[in-house]
Amino acid sequence: MKPSAAAAGSRLLRIFLYFLAVFSLLAFYARTISSRDPGSIFFKPWTAYDASYSSVRAHEADSYIESVNNATMRSTPKASSQPGLCVGIASIARNGVRYFKTAVGTVLDGLSEEERADIHLILFIAHTDPSQHPAYSEPWLHELPDQVLLYNPAEVDIDHIRSLETDTAKVSGREKALFDYTYLLKACEAVNTPYTVMLEDDVFALDGWYHRTREALASAEKQTKEIGGSNWLYLRLFYTEELLGWNSEEWSTYLFYSILTVLLVTCTCLGARRYEPRLASHLSNETILLFSGVCTPLLIGLFFATGRATMMPIPDGVHQMPRFGCCSQAFVFPRSRIPDLTELYERKRLGYVDMLTEEFANENEEIRWAVTPVVMQHAGRRSSKGMNNDPYTPLKHKNKAELTEVEKLWNFRFETQDAEALREEHVLVNDHVLGY
Repeated sequence: MKPSAAAAGSRLLRIFLYFLAVFSLLAFYARTISSRDPGSIFFKPWTAYDASYSSVRAHEADSYIESVNNATMRSTPKASSQPGLCVGIASIARNGVRYFKTAVGTVLDGLSEEERADIHLILFIAHTDPSQHPAYSEPWLHELPDQVLLYNPAEVDIDHIRSLETDTAKVSGREKALFDYTYLLKACEAVNTPYTVMLEDDVFALDGWYHRTREALASAEKQTKEIGGSNWLYLRLFYTEELLGWNSEEWSTYLFYSILTVLLVTCTCLGARRYEPRLASHLSNETILLFSGVCTPLLIGLFFATGRATMMPIPDGVHQMPRFGCCSQAFVFPRSRIPDLTELYERKRLGYVDMLTEEFANENEEIRWAVTPVVMQHAGRRSSKGMNNDPYTPLKHKNKAELTEVEKLWNFRFETQDAEALREEHVLVNDHVLGY
């Protein structure tokens, strides 16, 4: 080998070794920042599913509920004569686990009197025999809501509903769950509030969910007008990052930009060599090939390996989410859209709320909004259909592949919230509203 060739090979090796050193540092950094990103190869399910903030919020909610049960609370505020939100939560008894009262506690705990007055709360005990639900005999259920909703025999076929409560019918649950959702949605429509918040009974609301939701609604209305829309279908208060990774449907886009990046690096090196003579000796054809054919693809690979939620996070605020939004844990509907939805659900009769709603939205090119960061978390780890694992199994001992679909309904950023910071934000917002 000629000395010049040997020197060139040695220089290429040094460059590559320097690159590997930098690449290793970048990979280490990527690993530290993407452990909660389900689309990352560095994802750590044994810690990412820890209920860090949710456990704090659950403790606050349970303390709130106990103060009601023990009659230590001086009074329990109710809605004003003209509330702005109807909040509806339907619940059925779950075998061996209870989320309902904690969920209600998270919705109400920390609300100012003005905030509580703007909420008409309906709690729906979705049993033909309400005494089957453990909450029905507890004081808080009858003290806290503005309305406890039960099946009205004059409005529904009780015998048919009873037939849907059998163990066999619960396995699919596609008819009764949809019926219950529609029944509760109609009850909220009758309250005549501008917006209806529909929550499942296993979601936890963060401290300050009300003012953040109100701000999100104002933003949704403003943005809808700005894009020339006359109305919108829903505002999503919960979604999971699980479905917002590098989706296979967009592979052509990823490939295009990857190739474009490689070409950009190549052209930059060639242009620098041509127009800057001092760089010509350092940018040989072999060096350019190393940069564009090896180093750049490795960096692109690390970019994708780190995960989309980390590298391209959804910005804070209200944004459209026409695809990959999941699921039906927490929606806000404008009152004007409730007739469309109830007609749809009654016509379909069978199906899942989220799937039917998305099909309707796709067919009619509806505007769908979501708020980031989310204000609700799916805390339930056992399905009401009784098909999933014990919710108290320590998830940190599981691999992601072993998790059930219910367990994967999780917003990872929600758990990074700081309870004290949220509390301070909530106080500041209320002080501002009251003019303190």
